[in-house]
Amino acid sequence: LANFRVTSSLCWLGASQCPVVTNKRPPCHAHATIQQQSERCPSLNQAFSEHHPPRPEMTTNSLHHRMLALARFIDEHLDESLPLVRLAREANVSPYHLQRSFKTALGVSPKVYQANARLGALKSSLRAGDSVSSAIMDAGFGSTSRVYEQVHGGLGMTPSSYRAGGDGETLHYAVRETALGTMLMAATGRGVCFVHLGENETTLGDTLRTEYPRALLVHSNAEQSPLLDMWIDALNQHVSEGAARPRTIPLDLRGSAFQLRVWRFLLSIKDGDVVSYTEAAAGINQPSAVRAAASACGANNVAVLVPCHRVLRGDGALGGYRWGVERKRALLDRERTMAR
Repeated sequence: LANFRVTSSLCWLGASQCPVVTNKRPPCHAHATIQQQSERCPSLNQAFSEHHPPRPEMTTNSLHHRMLALARFIDEHLDESLPLVRLAREANVSPYHLQRSFKTALGVSPKVYQANARLGALKSSLRAGDSVSSAIMDAGFGSTSRVYEQVHGGLGMTPSSYRAGGDGETLHYAVRETALGTMLMAATGRGVCFVHLGENETTLGDTLRTEYPRALLVHSNAEQSPLLDMWIDALNQHVSEGAARPRTIPLDLRGSAFQLRVWRFLLSIKDGDVVSYTEAAAGINQPSAVRAAASACGANNVAVLVPCHRVLRGDGALGGYRWGVERKRALLDRERTMAR
């Protein structure tokens, strides 16, 4: 199947491999099922016959529900290679239509979904105390080199550092007194990973140590960490003086694939606007995942920069906020005033 290709209107194999294909390529609608396409192309039919028929839920449910079922299938087969052709066979659609439909339903491509699912499984195993090598293999990465390629992606640190509570990781942090109370910001070499608001530096420092129990935490001043100093000053000016929310601060967000999708959606909300938890779930194309979207907002570790305060209950009430409802109200009031 090296030469297998699908476009929006045509589907063919190399002419030397498929007797159906001539100089005039037969039309093949992208949304046709695999069975319909394979009937037109014997070589394609032979390739697909090597796999088992699609499961019942993949032939009777709506396309959206089939994509959700396919996501569960990927979760159950993280240790296997899942090329697009095989997934298309499972979902009973063409590879082209699968790519588009899966991204519509889940927000990411099947390849990215599997990579994120493997990363999530790896994190769970490492938190459970499994050895690094066992966790890597159980998550389906196949080799240590493949997972270390993900360090600058969703994991944020090496597997051994994550398992050890950030052991070997250095976080520089700074503290400011703001109009919303004490603010602590911490950053890795990749960006800001922690912004919390609270009553005093001691409590916030304890929270940071709980999140990264074995990381080296360095209380930095402007001379030691000029970028961190600039970032926390910019955020302080936003919450205390009404300056625009800084948008160029790099973020090192750490969470599950679902949480990252919710947080990316939150970053797209315009200043002065609010959405409901229902709209947040719909915004990542998972309208039934309202509670999970709310939980992702509550798990956000980067206050204000990832604006989870802009998500309200369906009736317009403020709902909860990790750093206090009064702070949430103050942030929203200030942003509404600035947007006028």
